[in-house]
Amino acid sequence: MEFWKRNLFVCWFGVFATSTGLSQLTPILPLYIEELGVHSLEAIEQLSGLTYGVTFILMAVFAPVWGQAADRYGRKPMLLRASLGMAIVLTCMGFVTSVWQLVGLRMLQGTISGYYSASITLVAVQTPMERSGWALGTLSTAAVSGMLIGPLFGGYVAEVLGIRYNFFAMGGLLLLAFLASALFVKEQFVPPAGKAALRFRAVWGQLPDAGVVAAMFVTTLVLQLALMSIQPIITVYITQMAAHTSHIALISGLVFSASGLASVAAAPRLGRLTDKIGPQRVMFVGLVCAGLLFIPQAFARDAWELMGLRFLLGIATAGLLPSINTLLKKSTPEHLTGRIFGYNQSAQFLGSFAGAVMGGQIAAFFDIHYVFYVTGGLLLLNAAWVYTSVLRGAGPLAGRRSGQ
Repeated sequence: MEFWKRNLFVCWFGVFATSTGLSQLTPILPLYIEELGVHSLEAIEQLSGLTYGVTFILMAVFAPVWGQAADRYGRKPMLLRASLGMAIVLTCMGFVTSVWQLVGLRMLQGTISGYYSASITLVAVQTPMERSGWALGTLSTAAVSGMLIGPLFGGYVAEVLGIRYNFFAMGGLLLLAFLASALFVKEQFVPPAGKAALRFRAVWGQLPDAGVVAAMFVTTLVLQLALMSIQPIITVYITQMAAHTSHIALISGLVFSASGLASVAAAPRLGRLTDKIGPQRVMFVGLVCAGLLFIPQAFARDAWELMGLRFLLGIATAGLLPSINTLLKKSTPEHLTGRIFGYNQSAQFLGSFAGAVMGGQIAAFFDIHYVFYVTGGLLLLNAAWVYTSVLRGAGPLAGRRSGQ
């Protein structure tokens, strides 16, 4: 097997384990906050958004730092640092006695994370250009499916063993990711001798098409804001629809998992389609479909209707991040790949924080249904912007990509 394929599959397992472990928190977070002594519904909604989102602010700050370190010291050390550090921090979350201790550990988690971004950089650098869409699409299935299948596992663990055991399970999964990366990832990295770290302006000046890169940063932020706006509070939404059901955590996990299962099936195929017709077209259609699919979720009458809509949403969004990453790879010199993907991860994490906080605030001050309206509108506006600034391809780089 070619070395880049072997590393892809090892990174796939590591990203899946990492994402599954981290996403277990999503359906149980409001329940855990209540267990820690908060009983007001509005306070639970607001604290859920804050606790879930605060990690992403620090991840946004540190992602370029770790991206620069990856360009100077290698991508494998970043995999090992992130997986082992998060294994320790997440295990500690199972022992907290107050919400603010949990918030503090979530902040610490944000400073040491970055497994997925290091995996993207490693795969993007090692994969042949003509297979990049498929490889990055395959890798994205690990992140998306783990992120959305994890809540099913998390809901089951919470119901059978108790909420605190979720954090011990997360720590164990991240330890597995660390061991897999340490034993099986191979990288022949040659550090750039004698090159001082470039400032942002210098990095930006070396990009052949900075406009496309900027467009991808903004699209990543808007996409992640939309996807995260409902996640911290969807358990509350399901509780409103199934008030007399005693299996809320498990049902919430099933609803989350629907999108993940759809993404697993769709992302590699959309990755191949990206290699054939260009990432711009896949991105535009995905944004339009995702925007349209968010709005009817506000009218779901029960958890099963919501599950079906989120399954379709998973298909619509499966090709978005792979398309963004493919365009970034084609627009970035190899020696700057870690930095550029680090900046893009910052945009993603800022979107995650803004979405989590926005969703909690809209639900608390207006109504949870308005979260779906706002989210759908943002995606449709972003689709219109991508059509005018990227799909119609002003600039020579866009034209070359469209012809591939």
